[in-house]
Amino acid sequence: MKYYIIAGERSGDLHGSNLIKALRKEDPDALFRGFGGDYMIESGAKVVVHYKEMAVMGLVEVLKNIFKIKKYMSLCVKDIHAFQPDAIIFIDFAGFNLRIASKIHDLAIKKFYYISPKIWAWNQKRAYKVRDNIDKAFVILPFEEQFYAKFGVNAKYVGNPVMDAINSFQPDKQFFLKHKIIDTDGIIALLPGSRKQELLQLLPKMAEVTREFPKKTFGLSMIGNLPQELYDIALKEPNVVPVMEDNYNLLLNAEAAIVTSGTATLETALFDVPQVVIYRTSNLNYAIGKHFVKVDFISLVNLIVNEEVVKELIQDDLSAAAIKMELKHILEDESRKSAIGTGYKKLRKILSGDNASINTAKSIFDILSVKRSEFS
Repeated sequence: MKYYIIAGERSGDLHGSNLIKALRKEDPDALFRGFGGDYMIESGAKVVVHYKEMAVMGLVEVLKNIFKIKKYMSLCVKDIHAFQPDAIIFIDFAGFNLRIASKIHDLAIKKFYYISPKIWAWNQKRAYKVRDNIDKAFVILPFEEQFYAKFGVNAKYVGNPVMDAINSFQPDKQFFLKHKIIDTDGIIALLPGSRKQELLQLLPKMAEVTREFPKKTFGLSMIGNLPQELYDIALKEPNVVPVMEDNYNLLLNAEAAIVTSGTATLETALFDVPQVVIYRTSNLNYAIGKHFVKVDFISLVNLIVNEEVVKELIQDDLSAAAIKMELKHILEDESRKSAIGTGYKKLRKILSGDNASINTAKSIFDILSVKRSEFS
């Protein structure tokens, strides 16, 4: 069978590649095509547009790039019509994917959503778009199944793919040698995000903090598809070392972390690394978002546990001094570390269940097999 997968971000590309591998076990002759990145390419998919071409975030940035986004939407719809897949699988990337789903609503092709949009956070009425345009949603947070059911969405909790990725992770014994880390008094991970806007907003603050802990080594998580000069503001600090595309080994060896809100907060927690979560966007984006957002927290850790497990420093609360204070607290206060550890245990318990990619692949293949048998 033929599958069209649309992933517009790095994490979606990773989870898309794992889903491809799982689908191949069910359907060895499967063909894959779509929008994605290097991980999906390595898994054998034909990627029409790389996600780095579409990596914009926030209302202001989207408006600035609206014509480029529309061009890619048009290309995506045309490519789906030309490929004629048996199934379309949308992965996260709600702003783009929900519009594509609406545009191809009338196509007699099964449409699935894996890692469905975080509609529960804001503009919940978008759930009706999922209901009207998606045959089945595979959700990765336990409470999402019940949330979507209220809107008539056919949703199933399949486990969390981040847990799958971490459980299959194989540590690199050469990590210190590979990244030239020597004579360290402890490693602190810097995870600034995977988008240009995030690095521009947040990396300068991270760089300031490194000066306050001169004996510590700060491992700066870097990704290859961003302009490397974006990282220079931090790399010029004497105790910052570059760690290219190696987050899990970095977290495995870190005693604390400064993390941009996103999937990385969950990954950091599952490695049991105490963290301080930071986030800042443009004042306009923040003002708009604050009006619509319906959740008390921004980090996945706090959202899932539904309490403040880790400190969040957002917008006007974010400063180098505030990060330093919380980081010092994490490093020196055993009771603080213990409280975070207790929260992380709650998180693991809530996320019990693994094999999200395998569970999703089996469900998709079973649904498609039933459909095919009906016409045979």
